[in-house]
Amino acid sequence: MTGWYKAGNAQQKKTFWACYSGWALDSFDMQMFSFLLPALTAAWGLGKGEVGVLGTVALVVTAIGGWGAGILSDRYGRARILVFAIVWFTFFGVLAGFAQSYNQLLVARTLQGLGFGGEWAVGAALMAEVIDPKHRGKAMGFVQSGFALGWALAVVVATALLAWLPHDLAWRVAFWSGVIPASIVLFIRRHIKDSPMFERARQSRMARASLASVFSRQYARSLILSSILVIGLQAGCYAILIWLPSLLAQRQVAASSMIVTVFIMSFGSFCGFAVAADLADRIGRRPTLIGLAVCAWIVTASYMLLPLNPVLAAVLGFLVGFSAIGMFAALGPFLSEMFPTHVRTTCMGFAYNVGKSVGAGSVVGVGVLSTHIGLANAMGTFCLVAYAIAVFGILLLPETRGIAIEHIGAADGGHADAHDAHAAAPRAEPVRAHG
Repeated sequence: MTGWYKAGNAQQKKTFWACYSGWALDSFDMQMFSFLLPALTAAWGLGKGEVGVLGTVALVVTAIGGWGAGILSDRYGRARILVFAIVWFTFFGVLAGFAQSYNQLLVARTLQGLGFGGEWAVGAALMAEVIDPKHRGKAMGFVQSGFALGWALAVVVATALLAWLPHDLAWRVAFWSGVIPASIVLFIRRHIKDSPMFERARQSRMARASLASVFSRQYARSLILSSILVIGLQAGCYAILIWLPSLLAQRQVAASSMIVTVFIMSFGSFCGFAVAADLADRIGRRPTLIGLAVCAWIVTASYMLLPLNPVLAAVLGFLVGFSAIGMFAALGPFLSEMFPTHVRTTCMGFAYNVGKSVGAGSVVGVGVLSTHIGLANAMGTFCLVAYAIAVFGILLLPETRGIAIEHIGAADGGHADAHDAHAAAPRAEPVRAHG
């Protein structure tokens, strides 16, 4: 499964690690915050509705950040915007640690969310443009596995800080600690370059990306359906990730057992990323996403609603991570193959982050609904609805495995409808090697 990495050149390997580390940092910050919610609730006497808003706001404004970063990336380059995004959300993360009130923290998290929006789409487009099309799914899927590393690191850091420091100080130090991994990411990214494919597109006569690009009729169908797909996947994912520590605490799970539970789920997500990445290149993006969405539909509801013994909790926790989180390995290559190079990050950033922002509404929704039917039932209900929405979006999108993305829209100056472009664009040779 690592043959694609060994076959890559030096620039492809540098790009992989630059995107991998950035995604791990994104995950580290998001998961760190979810573990701090109980401490913040106790410190400031917050209700579940206020906690839900605080957990959602940074995710909601990512739509604006992702859209803006996508436009800037299509105009000025993927590499420099990736660096800017890291600097931005690290700065406001540190600022959040100095908050003296709920409203100040809310503002800092809102501004931090603008930086989060740029990370995923810009990094995914950069990887898609430098990697061999035969291995695009595997390479981009393994980039997504950085999520599992960030998640595991957040568990260790948050648990240690909450155990060693007073809770009023621990959550502040947790925000400040983001400077360390961010510095490492910036060091890794110092030598990455934009792809020749992007440079050719920027120097061509195609219209440059702008705010209006996402409203173009040529991309409307792919953009709307991609957003629906992401809304479903993110709603299910956030309902689990943000509220899981609170659910475990409600079930009176000891801190040591909670760490084991989250590590099992994190390990499951890593395995899911690896399998989904390989399947995306072997059988296609659509069947991989549909299969894992249905699996996630079943196992998340089972995990939330069934009475669990330790063995069943471990098995279902692994499967939740494997399916609900692991499926994102196929999402990156799928969306990167929907749009022409000159508007790729603009459209990807908009679709992914609008989907992320709307899907993040499940965080508030779970909090509100839980006051009526209980936290576990609320989480299970939102997951069931979310994955139904995701499957609906997938079924209406075309299969894109092996497509030569530099040719999408090239025949008519970049204005072909995505579905028509996929039908006409050349495709790479089928994957025969087991790497």
